Amino acid sequence: MNDSLIIGGQKFRSRLILGSGKFSLEMTQAVITYGEVDMVTLALRRANIGGKENILDYIPSNVTLLPNTSGARNAEEAVRIARLARGIGCGHFIKLEVISDSKYLLPDNYETIKATEMLSQEGFHVMPYMYPDLHVARALVNAGAAAVMPLGAPIGSNKGLCTKEFIRILVEEIDLPVIVDAGIGRPSQACEAMEMGVAAVMCNTAIATSGNIAQMASAFKLAVQAGREAYIARLGRVLDKAEASSPLTGFLED
Repeated sequence: MNDSLIIGGQKFRSRLILGSGKFSLEMTQAVITYGEVDMVTLALRRANIGGKENILDYIPSNVTLLPNTSGARNAEEAVRIARLARGIGCGHFIKLEVISDSKYLLPDNYETIKATEMLSQEGFHVMPYMYPDLHVARALVNAGAAAVMPLGAPIGSNKGLCTKEFIRILVEEIDLPVIVDAGIGRPSQACEAMEMGVAAVMCNTAIATSGNIAQMASAFKLAVQAGREAYIARLGRVLDKAEASSPLTGFLED
């Protein structure tokens, strides 16, 4: 089945995206291997060109880099970080994060729209992290986003799909890949998100805080694959009453 994820004109085989912020460098390499991911986020401060510890040395060349603008508090700071990332060779993809709220770490949707427009005009494939709001998502589309990345729950919480109904609206209304970012805590939740029709799931904390990182990465890989296949196959109907799975009459007749 040819079912590639396409973002910014580039095809991706895997629909699991790795957020690398909570992994050691060796763990990052293991998760890429066992999760079979095609795209990995990285913070600019970890791309230590010429230094002893450089995350780029642990990411295979066939994996697409998705630098993020972590730490940006407004559009101007985010644009500056994105330019620096591209300047050191991280490519044209950018995971846009603008967070001015230090308590709940919720994205600033309005600054995100501004930054998306600025970066898309400079040739970036912008993948903005956003609170799932239909009007904001439409504004991001108009601003030139390559995908939208609504949060499932607050960053690092592992609470799952707290915003499920709002994400469902985006899937139905937005003609761009919708990628669930932040909050997914279990493979079953990743599978549920994929069954809803989201294009991909990004995972970081759920794998990083698990008992066996390599095995959990594999579990998320399989869950995302299962959810995607279920979505394509179309889920069976839901009834309010019971319905026999086999005929209940006629089997005792001569």
